[in-house]
Amino acid sequence: MRADVILVRHARSVIPRPGGPDEFHRPLTEEGMAQAERLVAELAWVTPSLVASSPYLRAIQTIEPFARAADMPVRTEHDLREWDSGLEPAPDYARHYAESWSAPDVARAGAESLSQLSRRATAILTSLAEQHPDGSVVIGSHGTFVARALVGFGLHTVDWPFSRAMPMPAIYRLRFTDHEVQVSGPGLPNPEPEAKQ
Repeated sequence: MRADVILVRHARSVIPRPGGPDEFHRPLTEEGMAQAERLVAELAWVTPSLVASSPYLRAIQTIEPFARAADMPVRTEHDLREWDSGLEPAPDYARHYAESWSAPDVARAGAESLSQLSRRATAILTSLAEQHPDGSVVIGSHGTFVARALVGFGLHTVDWPFSRAMPMPAIYRLRFTDHEVQVSGPGLPNPEPEAKQ
């Protein structure tokens, strides 16, 4: 197997706020829509065998221009969704995220721990790679999902400051072989061999 999974962290989106659109419906800003259009050129080196996305609107809107250029539909996958944090929009969100990163096995009531997110992320990404063993899968995604996927694939230097500093949008390439996953992208050495399969 030699599959590429290209994770695209969504472009600039409307900031979450009380009474604003919920997580599923929060859209890109005008700047974010322009960023999404520019991603078509940035991803021109990819010939996708699948274009997939989180079901959240901002992730879909980010990857749609690339999918149109590739003449492919966007397939949404529930397991590609962002972290189910259990947090409501709040100005001090960073404090709560930092606490969660320092205790990744702890989940809020009815929510998901960061460790659970890592397991969900690595499972769905590995499954998509196995379904396209010699292809390229391009995925519209989210910052915390991407960061915790990287942790799940063995990049233990990825932490809350890394996640917080991740550009919007950002492109991460995961190269799956029979023996390892090599990861490259913003803030990482390129490429970095990691987890054994």
